[in-house]
Amino acid sequence: MSDFPPIQTSPRDGPPNGPRHGMRSGTVAILVLLAFAAGLALALYAVRRVAWFAPAATVSAPPAQKSMPVSAVAAPAQVDAVALATREAVLAGQLAVLEARTAAVAADAQAAGTQASRAEALLVAFAARRALDRGLGLGYLDAQLRARFGATEPRAVAYVLQAARQPLTLGDLREGLATIGPDIASGAREGWFAGVRREFGSLVILRKGSSPSPLPQDRLERARRLLEGGQVEAARAEVARLPGASQAGNWMAAAKRYVTARHALDILESAAIQGATVQPAAPAITTYP
Repeated sequence: MSDFPPIQTSPRDGPPNGPRHGMRSGTVAILVLLAFAAGLALALYAVRRVAWFAPAATVSAPPAQKSMPVSAVAAPAQVDAVALATREAVLAGQLAVLEARTAAVAADAQAAGTQASRAEALLVAFAARRALDRGLGLGYLDAQLRARFGATEPRAVAYVLQAARQPLTLGDLREGLATIGPDIASGAREGWFAGVRREFGSLVILRKGSSPSPLPQDRLERARRLLEGGQVEAARAEVARLPGASQAGNWMAAAKRYVTARHALDILESAAIQGATVQPAAPAITTYP
């Protein structure tokens, strides 16, 4: 319990501080109204003057930039077009130079390939001639001759291959002529009537001083000299005029075979020089798993 009893007021005493309390309440109300009015005015001012308070639709657009002259805008584009055209012309010129160089290199490569093919074909023909002159077989040259010259000079290739099966040299022809020389020069095997006629015919001989002697021994000697010089065709013609030429049938056939083979080799060499050959295909490479 409280030590002091509550104080009771009687109705007759009236409210405490009556007049002063009413004046103070009116002043507060007036101040509140003034504050409200000031806030409302400040809000209106802020809405009208401050940008971030304004709505998005009312935001004023930035001032339009001044339009530039048409010449000032078109000038850079025109300069760029001229520079691009100049660059394209330069590139086109460089491309033309490169194409010309490429064509020249291709032509040089083709010419080099043609020359190499001719040289190879000529070496094959020379090697075949060397083999025949030494009386040897052709060996691997057989296939090379067929591959390079078979399509362009088939007859010449056939003559060379046939001659290689029975090799014949100048030494063989000289030895054969030395063996049959006495018989074909004297005509020992001819009939007595042909011998008598030949003897009477040789009693008187009329010829120019510059013409060769028609005597058999002189003809035989000329044939030997011609063989020494490799002139087989001329030697063969001299032997054919000897009295016993009918007895030299085998030698004449061998000499003809020799001349035919060399003539065929001449044809192959000419074809190689002129480029009338075929480049053989490269051999296939066998691969193993």
